[in-house]
Amino acid sequence: MGVKDLEDLKKLSMLRSQIDGISVEKIMSTEFPSITSESTIANALSVMKDTKYQDLPVIDEGTFVGVVSYYSILRKKSVTLDAKVKNLIRNFQTATLDKQITELAEMFISNNCREIPVLNGKKVIGVVRRNKIIDVVNDVKALKEIKVWEIMTNPVEAVKVHDLMDDALETMISENIRTLPVIDDTDRVIGVVGMKEIIENNWRKDNKTIGDLEKSSRSQITVESIATTSAKTIEWDADVAEAVAIMVDNGFSTLPVLESKALVGVITEYDVLELISACRERDMLFVQISGLEDDEKEYTDAIYADIENMISKVSKIYKPESLTIHVSRYNEVGGNPKYSITGRLYINGTGIMMKEVGYDLTKTMSDLIKKLEAAVIDMKESKVSFRNRRK
Repeated sequence: MGVKDLEDLKKLSMLRSQIDGISVEKIMSTEFPSITSESTIANALSVMKDTKYQDLPVIDEGTFVGVVSYYSILRKKSVTLDAKVKNLIRNFQTATLDKQITELAEMFISNNCREIPVLNGKKVIGVVRRNKIIDVVNDVKALKEIKVWEIMTNPVEAVKVHDLMDDALETMISENIRTLPVIDDTDRVIGVVGMKEIIENNWRKDNKTIGDLEKSSRSQITVESIATTSAKTIEWDADVAEAVAIMVDNGFSTLPVLESKALVGVITEYDVLELISACRERDMLFVQISGLEDDEKEYTDAIYADIENMISKVSKIYKPESLTIHVSRYNEVGGNPKYSITGRLYINGTGIMMKEVGYDLTKTMSDLIKKLEAAVIDMKESKVSFRNRRK
């Protein structure tokens, strides 16, 4: 079976039944770290470093109140490390034992997280980690046979061995991603760097503020010195099951994809989640826009009009399944924000990621949507090329 078979409603229904036949209880962990809202940021960082959890449930007197993530902490550069985490708690989607796996996969996508708490009432009874969701691929024969090139992300962001850790972190934040391949001067993949490496090398107990994690302490730290050089790679024509096995067995979230030793893309846990989510029964396209401030939400009608126009065009080529858009902003000289908007369109079994930067929110968003539309057209020829190589 290939991604193309997901367009067959009968096959899709059978596949959905197999996936959703797996219970949340089977894949959740009942032992997990947590903190209270009165915990300090320094304590949260310490727990994250020790446990490898990047999203910690916040529990006060047995009651779940939200989640604190490493990603959100890094964005609060002026906050002191002895401040309470209660000001950084995210309103987080949670799961229950009767949640369907396809829906849970979609929740991971919309929250851009690595862990989701499972609740019984207001009590956390377990946590589902992202690698446990993708591992269901090994229980579903039809998913195991899909090829890596069919769902990999391409083009791909990468950093050079001599780039600074600060450069890698800025790319992660601006692109809303958590792991990057590391390449040498000949563009050969030598490893990966992710939030885990940032946590392990970026935080020290003598730091006073999040700003202490900034350039002053990182200016001489190169990507090469912190990258995971034992990272695995995978060939573009391998089965998805092989990729999942490598990620789960080694605790990797990203695998660089090679063709004749050249980097042609990456396959991530996120890509596999989108594949599983695409099997969910829905009547319409799933769209998620995050990062808008309250005073910017008046532009949503114009944004959705552009999205609807784009979808009507690309639907003639492939069937889109989901579109997630994240808005970041930077304070430039004069106080005018500069927007960095990333969009990820999951269509025909492939995640297309694009970025656009500008000072006008609606124009920047419109330009991004046009880029995604153009990418779908380019993807059609690219997919044909890869498919012909397989024959």
